[in-house]
Amino acid sequence: MRLFHALLASSLLALTMAGCAKPISQNSVANSPAVMRDETVTGSVLKSASARLDQTMPNRLSSVGRLAGRTLEVATTSDIVLRPGEVILTFDDGPRAGKTPKILNTLDRYGVKATFLMLGSAAQANPALAREVAARGHTVGSHTFDHANLTNLSRQAALDEIVRGEAAVAEALGGAEKLSPFFRFPYLAQTGFLRTSLLHGDMVVLDVDIDSKDYYQESAQTVANRALGRLEGRGSGIILFHDIHQRTVDLLPGFLDELEARGYSVVRLVPKAQGVFGRSIITAEAGGL
Repeated sequence: MRLFHALLASSLLALTMAGCAKPISQNSVANSPAVMRDETVTGSVLKSASARLDQTMPNRLSSVGRLAGRTLEVATTSDIVLRPGEVILTFDDGPRAGKTPKILNTLDRYGVKATFLMLGSAAQANPALAREVAARGHTVGSHTFDHANLTNLSRQAALDEIVRGEAAVAEALGGAEKLSPFFRFPYLAQTGFLRTSLLHGDMVVLDVDIDSKDYYQESAQTVANRALGRLEGRGSGIILFHDIHQRTVDLLPGFLDELEARGYSVVRLVPKAQGVFGRSIITAEAGGL
């Protein structure tokens, strides 16, 4: 009889405790923002980013942790798959004296790393600054030589512009081994031929999930709010900034503060095999592909 009462009391206690742990309400999931597609993203970008687009995110991440996240080693564009709450910071068009150093200082203060897609002409004009970006542990890729819209050029001229840009950035860095194979199309303008040619050359095309549009003549707060809003709608993604604008310099500390407050983490993007040696480099003779 004592055993029966003991078992009964144990069962009642278990039921009482179970009632205290309510399951997560489905309302929060149902009311979360729908996945948004940035209007600047092309069909090929959407295809490569489909794994991220399919992930569901709540309005707010459940916990707040360190802003610096994991390091993601990438061999191909398809390797860039982020978990909910992860972002990759990218900066195009630099380096720019007076702007890039301040952005580097902010990134250092928050302990996060970014990917800088440099113009060959800008790196050529500021080689010491290009080397400083790499020396501080950031990943350096290329972005053509003169930021030309490659879809307006012939196939050969477009490939020449890409090769010239990569060579100029590598030279500015003082050695091709410091240059990553990451590349972004200016204006995100691309053709199937160009994208396929780069992928066959083992270059990693970086697409954009959240375009901050920091090139608009708007306040730093407006730009930051837009980027945060689009990020909340997606839950993760590659964020595009430019290290040539003062408004980007101004918004970055508050933006990183808000990322940390919302529980996001910044992923460091690095090539799986460092350098351009050991991969099929795109050359000017590749126009016959």
